[in-house]
Amino acid sequence: MTAIVRIDDEVIGMEDFVRTLKFTGQFESLIEQLVRDKLTVRAAKKQGIPVSPEEIQERADQLRRVQGLHRATDMNRYLDTLGVSLDEFESFITDNLYQEKMMEQVCSDKAVEDYFKLNSPKFDSVEVSHIVLDTEGKAKEVISYLRDEPDSFAEMAREHSTADTRERGGVIGKVLRGSLKTDVEAKVFNAAVGDLLGPFSSSDRSVYEIFTVSAKHPATLDEDATVEVRRLLREQWLLARAQEHIIETR
Repeated sequence: MTAIVRIDDEVIGMEDFVRTLKFTGQFESLIEQLVRDKLTVRAAKKQGIPVSPEEIQERADQLRRVQGLHRATDMNRYLDTLGVSLDEFESFITDNLYQEKMMEQVCSDKAVEDYFKLNSPKFDSVEVSHIVLDTEGKAKEVISYLRDEPDSFAEMAREHSTADTRERGGVIGKVLRGSLKTDVEAKVFNAAVGDLLGPFSSSDRSVYEIFTVSAKHPATLDEDATVEVRRLLREQWLLARAQEHIIETR
């Protein structure tokens, strides 16, 4: 058994480490991240993306400064503590550079702009508030009252809602498409500002939700939308790369 750490006479080995990761649900996410990283490096090399010795040295120097490893002996001691060779350290840096350069291409400004133009309705947003109630009867009473007194939505949320937004008067804030249940989302995005919607019941009818729309924002390529587009581009690209290979978990 390969030892990772020793506590008195007890040796904790690699098998114990992997078993713990599996029991705690972390194993699959780590494997997924490792696969994604390796697929990205493979694609970068296949495309002939260059990583120069100067770039590797610059990144290595940066990491050393961050760790406070200013002398060669400090660096050697650090690597010995990790049980990592200098070649493995440089390989790690090189792979990270490949990943960064590949993602710079996949998620370039032009790619972001092109994706946004083709999919701009996805990035419409609305500002909404809600009230969550535990019985249908309460929900009907509240929405009936709000139809006569729409300006009291925040007050009613603070008084009656069971959601953690109650202290904010039920304010959820700005949401993009895909942030709400499908049946609710369709009605919310088609509603006019000031409309009351609901009550909508959960699948087990344990809670009932009332919405109001306070603002609508047509899609714009702002900072939030740019971050989301880059995430979508990255996920789509990785899915396509995964389909090019046979991937098995041992």
